Amino acid sequence: QVQLVESGGGLVQAGGSLRLSCAASGRTFSTYGMGWFRQAPGKEREAVAAINWSLGSTYYTESVKGRFTISGDNAKNTVYLQMNNLKPEDTAVYYCAAKSRKLGVVLVYPLAVGAQYDYWGQGTQVTVSS
Repeated sequence: QVQLVESGGGLVQAGGSLRLSCAASGRTFSTYGMGWFRQAPGKEREAVAAINWSLGSTYYTESVKGRFTISGDNAKNTVYLQMNNLKPEDTAVYYCAAKSRKLGVVLVYPLAVGAQYDYWGQGTQVTVSS
């Protein structure tokens, strides 16, 4: 079984920074890409940032462009989210997700669609105070 474990959440003042990390453990697998999603109280889950390793493509939701950066290590199935200039509206539970790869198959898929991902972490709380 595959597990994704997030870390790095916490409480920070507006304008501050946090770095989220997500590491996969369990059986050996490879991924097309990984992403970060978030869900605030009373709101639907939304894609924040995602990356397709093989195509080198990334996605950022409009509200975080220029403030958040996704990076990672494909070989280690590890992904990070550097969050700078945090705002109170960034407060949410942040989830890591991974799309399992089929060897020998190149795949283009919508990075921001949660249903595309096969594995999810348990979430880490990010709270930004004003």
